[in-house]
Amino acid sequence: MNKNDQLKLIKEDFINCQKVLLAIGDETRQSILLVLMGTDCENGLRVGEITQQTHLSRPAVSHHLRVLRDAGIIFMRKEGTKNFYYIDVSTKLSLLKNLLYDIEKLIIETK
Repeated sequence: MNKNDQLKLIKEDFINCQKVLLAIGDETRQSILLVLMGTDCENGLRVGEITQQTHLSRPAVSHHLRVLRDAGIIFMRKEGTKNFYYIDVSTKLSLLKNLLYDIEKLIIETK
């Protein structure tokens, strides 16, 4: 693959990662992700539990969870009327690995 093709691929990677990068770039969402990572990812946490651990208001947590869900970083599981939020290996975070891999490959090949 020539350099121009690699750059086109990296540009596509950046486009694919835009929502993820915006979502994880926020410090509040980072703290929510850290809380979710520190739990049993299979069961997840409810908004109230996240609120207690982050010391944010319920509306703020709900807003940030929505952004993270829209970006494909976290998932929600319903259990009756309760919603549980969790991180799974199939998230859009894997797009970041592709982006970094393609950038690293280009840099190594141009040396």
